[in-house]
Amino acid sequence: MPPHIVVVTTGGTIAMRYDPAKKGDIPAVAGQELITAVPALAGVASLEVVEFANIPSFHMTPAIMLRLARVVEALLSRADVDGVVVTHGTDTLEESAFFLDCYLPPGKPVCFTGAMRNSGHAAPDGPYNILAAVRVAASPDLAEQGVLVVMNDEIHAARYVTKTHTASVATFASPFWGPLGHIEDDTILVRPFLSRPKPLRPERLPEPVPILKVYTGMDSAFLEAVRSMRPAGLILEGFGRGNFPADIVPFARQLLDDGVTIIAASRVPAGRTLGVYAAEGGGAQLCQLGVLCSGQLNSQKARILLLLALGLGRDRAWIAGCFSEGETLRACSI
Repeated sequence: MPPHIVVVTTGGTIAMRYDPAKKGDIPAVAGQELITAVPALAGVASLEVVEFANIPSFHMTPAIMLRLARVVEALLSRADVDGVVVTHGTDTLEESAFFLDCYLPPGKPVCFTGAMRNSGHAAPDGPYNILAAVRVAASPDLAEQGVLVVMNDEIHAARYVTKTHTASVATFASPFWGPLGHIEDDTILVRPFLSRPKPLRPERLPEPVPILKVYTGMDSAFLEAVRSMRPAGLILEGFGRGNFPADIVPFARQLLDDGVTIIAASRVPAGRTLGVYAAEGGGAQLCQLGVLCSGQLNSQKARILLLLALGLGRDRAWIAGCFSEGETLRACSI
């Protein structure tokens, strides 16, 4: 029997066409139509389509991600299902994929894919990306490896992948680790996988957990406006390895005294956020205050992880372990 793969569609560019009246791409393609457009799928797996939504991914929210995670988990629990493919818009694909990676226990393959060109384009990338994602989801060798992102002949771990270009079909990359594997026609080539943290499964997600992108000459009044929101948690996206203007220090102290968990991330695409610099506003100083580092996670993924961790109602030390647990680097002696 061929493997049975469920394709869960959520919308995005892959399910859009250009509307001349509105002068832009709009949702226009149903889930079954996406599959019908790829006849080669019949030779890979038996398919089932679940149309979860048909929205632009810039309308995606953590609450919708939680519902999506529960739908995918229910599908994976079926004995007749061998894997799941989720089609998704690329703007927030990395966040939804990472959410499911954090939420779902290890098991059958789950692959996210999408498109940078709408379905009516002269050379759409969506059909081939769907075909590649189904091939990966149908492979038993890809089980237990967490949620994967399959785009442009590459396989990426949801934890490390990010969108790097606004328009290129080669937009998704894992700046620190590189891709986990490549697809050559019907052959899947992968390197050894990294270990996965334990799943985080809250019943509800706290709000608000904003991301504050700092910049040179930031006005402290803006910081007070963020504090007035009474955030459940906060992601500070800073410079370099997690460094900030000096005005951040008293602001961070106040929020930490209020019991707010703060994560320091970086605006730099690759590398780890570490407490290295001890000057006023430097990462080392903030770490001493109690600010946690995001490690290899960018600000948007750090927010997803913090939402899930805070939803479980644990203390700051436990949350710190959630961020360090995903750090899979091993230092070698020289």
